[in-house]
Amino acid sequence: MLSLSASNAMSIVATAAALSLPISFCRSSKLGTKKGVRGFRVFAVLGEESGVDKKNAWSSLFDVEDPRPKNPKLEGKVLKAAQALEVARFDIQYCDWRARQDVLTIMLLHEKVVEVLNPLAREYKSIGTIKKELAELQEELGQAHKEVHISEARVSTALDKLAFMEELVNDKLLQDRNTTDTEQASPSPSTSTQSLDAVKSRRSRKRLDVSGPVQKYHPRLKNFWYPVAFSSNLKDDTMVPIDCFEEPWVLFRGKDGRPGCVQNTCAHRACPLDLGTVKDGRITCPYHGWEYSTDGKCEKMPSTKLRNVKIKSLPCFEQDGMLWIWPGDDPPSATIPSLQPPEGFLVHAELVIELPVEHGLLLDNLLDLAHAPFTHTSTFAKGWSVPSFVKFLTPASGLQGYWDPYPIDMEFRPPCMVLSTIGISKPGKLEGQSTKQCSTHLHQLHVCLPSSRNKTRLLYRMSLDFAPVLKHIPFMHVLWRHFAEQVLNEDLRLVLGQQERMNCGENVWSCPVTYDKLGVRYRLWREAVEQGIKQLPFTTKSV
Repeated sequence: MLSLSASNAMSIVATAAALSLPISFCRSSKLGTKKGVRGFRVFAVLGEESGVDKKNAWSSLFDVEDPRPKNPKLEGKVLKAAQALEVARFDIQYCDWRARQDVLTIMLLHEKVVEVLNPLAREYKSIGTIKKELAELQEELGQAHKEVHISEARVSTALDKLAFMEELVNDKLLQDRNTTDTEQASPSPSTSTQSLDAVKSRRSRKRLDVSGPVQKYHPRLKNFWYPVAFSSNLKDDTMVPIDCFEEPWVLFRGKDGRPGCVQNTCAHRACPLDLGTVKDGRITCPYHGWEYSTDGKCEKMPSTKLRNVKIKSLPCFEQDGMLWIWPGDDPPSATIPSLQPPEGFLVHAELVIELPVEHGLLLDNLLDLAHAPFTHTSTFAKGWSVPSFVKFLTPASGLQGYWDPYPIDMEFRPPCMVLSTIGISKPGKLEGQSTKQCSTHLHQLHVCLPSSRNKTRLLYRMSLDFAPVLKHIPFMHVLWRHFAEQVLNEDLRLVLGQQERMNCGENVWSCPVTYDKLGVRYRLWREAVEQGIKQLPFTTKSV
């Protein structure tokens, strides 16, 4: 028998479900607010109307007009931009209406369960009849829940396609506008030569050109917080030498346990300080015993009178298990980006690997997943089929998104970090069409620190939201490193080949295509930084 409190609880659950409907206005399209554009649609997935009676106390919450009779009539064989907008808009409306109907069905079925188990009703029914009715209702309820999940997936897919179509339409409008400007600039054949030169000049400014020997890094690239080491690698009596923008530095902890970063060169005779030792919060030069604190001040000069000597130091902080430095001349920003794994993930491996490639080329490689079934045939992409079309779906002004058809989310986080979350079922296999549909995940962090023009310090962190016991298996970190180096070696031979061609004058971005979107945006962001543009593209950050 169902008590009164249980009945109330069931009503509360139903009401809560109603308040969490996937309503279409949760994620709106930017184009929907522009004048002259009424919205657009991609395609409509039509289903059958539920047979459950909708006349009850909740009907007002779900009283939404069925949009199907208003399905737009498409004209012509080619889908124009305005028609595409209408189709996508109809798609969202239909998914909204369908989701409301599915949730209402569940709520009504809950009511039927309460009615069947009502003490007054039970007096007139046999136990067998009640069991039969409950079994039927349970089956109907399970089907209704399934329909809700399908509706949620449809809404998510429709919204994703809406964002993708929005970007395509924006690009088309921009292209049409540029074409109009070009035609207006060329009113007659007599001025065609001058106009063609102007068009070529505009096109050359937009074209990515990453060719020739790697030039010295622009000072503006230094004005960011850079993660340079993992906290676990820096003990009280150890040091970590690094190169950053072709300058040598060394990290160590002071007397208070806080990290510091000083120039890895003794002020006396230019001996590398990392050849010495760390004791009592000071680093000691192995040549003549001069000792330096974390702010670079020399606090001890054995066998001579102490002078006011100081070596260069950098702002250094510890956050999220990583050590950060600010190598630029501008004042450091007040906030440091968070690189913590998502909630529910446990860090299993932290690796540091020195690679003989320019850090921009390595970032290009990490931001590209389309190469996986061709390059990584012996590691994680073994057995992957080659999709007929690969896309990276992202907002019009963002540096993050997800890969289609792979269940992988990816983000470029300035100035040199790549974060990715991969939905997996077992090693080497993919599951589902999106990370949300996958039950287990692997989260990766790649930090590509520019050590020099032809050298990158790679920091790699791997986290899992399953199998926590792996963290306690002896020598597991050796196995993780082996796997990581296998994957990197598959990439390295290709990127080294690119670097060789680039140094000979070839443009490594001569012909970008659809799936190169995130890599192109990284390059445009980097160009904007080097040019000193105040409002950086694809971000909210100003410099």
